[in-house]
Amino acid sequence: MLYYAVIFLLVAIVAGALGFGGIAGTASWVAQVLFVLFLVLFVVALVRGRRLA
Repeated sequence: MLYYAVIFLLVAIVAGALGFGGIAGTASWVAQVLFVLFLVLFVVALVRGRRLA
């Protein structure tokens, strides 16, 4: 999931540099959502793993 967040971030940077503001904004928003989702799942996995150990 973090991989896809980085890919969308790179797409947003390239689209922004080429002047495609709408595509850059959308790709940036998707990258942010995926990154937050990754963080939430990562924290859940840490807490759950610590509880089972």
